[in-house]
Amino acid sequence: MNPALKVLKERGFFQQCTDESILNGMLEKGEVRFYAGFDPTGPSLHCGHLVPLFAMAHLQKFGHKPIALVGGGTARIGDPSGKTEMRKMLTVEQVKENAESLKKQIARFIRFDENEALLLDNAEWLASLNYIDFLREIGRHFSVNKMLTFESYKKRLETGLSFIEFNYQLLQSYDFLILRRRYGCTLQIGGDDQWGNIVAGMDLIRRLDSAEVCGLTFPLVTRSDGKKMGKTEKGAIFLDAAMTPVYDFFQYWRNVADADVGKFLKLYTFLPTAECDALGARTDAGINEAKEILAYELTKIIHGEEEADKARNAARAVFGGSGGSREGMPSLEIPAAELENGINVLDLFAKTSLCASKGEARRLIAGGGASVGETKVTDEKMTVTADDVTDGEIILKAGKKRFFRIIVV
Repeated sequence: MNPALKVLKERGFFQQCTDESILNGMLEKGEVRFYAGFDPTGPSLHCGHLVPLFAMAHLQKFGHKPIALVGGGTARIGDPSGKTEMRKMLTVEQVKENAESLKKQIARFIRFDENEALLLDNAEWLASLNYIDFLREIGRHFSVNKMLTFESYKKRLETGLSFIEFNYQLLQSYDFLILRRRYGCTLQIGGDDQWGNIVAGMDLIRRLDSAEVCGLTFPLVTRSDGKKMGKTEKGAIFLDAAMTPVYDFFQYWRNVADADVGKFLKLYTFLPTAECDALGARTDAGINEAKEILAYELTKIIHGEEEADKARNAARAVFGGSGGSREGMPSLEIPAAELENGINVLDLFAKTSLCASKGEARRLIAGGGASVGETKVTDEKMTVTADDVTDGEIILKAGKKRFFRIIVV
């Protein structure tokens, strides 16, 4: 088996392949140009995008050439795959702004220097398409009956599939065709919910160009409790620090279940496979150290070593351990004058990332999960004053693992 394919399998980046023997042969022959797509439907990538990003990085390390395709064109429609309802339509300006943000995040994984990879936007060829010509040249090769057999469309039919979404598969297939013709791309990779779109693109290329290409999908990662990876009660975990603070990002990975540690180390770090397995097999205090390694390594990749150090030190300061410093903890400065008359505890919690609103803070208190310092909050009318300040700060807690630092200036 080709070394690159072997690594992908060992680390968990293999779910379905259109023809494994053909893919293995392609990789054996030498440099393979491959692509994965990322639709800029928001200003940041999230944890669900990490698997294709790491897979691309592994393939690049073996000398293969990635194409990171930002879907500035397809994002104007929205992929129905894995969705139960239609995506919110974005303006062209929003899509362009989001695309620029995503390009910077992708560059943390892929080397673009010295022609090592390409970063493209499909708006280049999709935005100016003539719809009538596109239907005549491309649409005629698609069977509606076959499209409806794919799982992504089956699910959407239960809640209603719009005609604009029905076009998405044609556009993604056209992407693959263009990338093969212009750049010699012969492999498309993506999450398993992209299987139907990938196969459709391969069929189009065979029909129009009589060329051989391949598709490879990755498992849709879930936690050991069956829940979707990268989701919390507050929503998705984003790679943008403005949307998910670095400390919160670090803590998400630090708090994964023991049973997930080995799997996540292989998927979300570049540590050797054998080391990931050994760390994942630890127990008691050892598994907690392994979780910290997972959180640190991934935070370092996404946010840099300095931010990863701050997040780790902040976590150690809160939960114990050597090298603790609260500097990396999410924080907010409040003038001492504001505390002279006191601040209502609901208002204070609502100022932080612990609670999005006073209503959420009220529910947190009612559930017994809110603390100011070491004092549990039982009354939503409680007033926080200068008496609650210790060493120039107030530490707010939501549950056992979420903290926020109020710095009094």
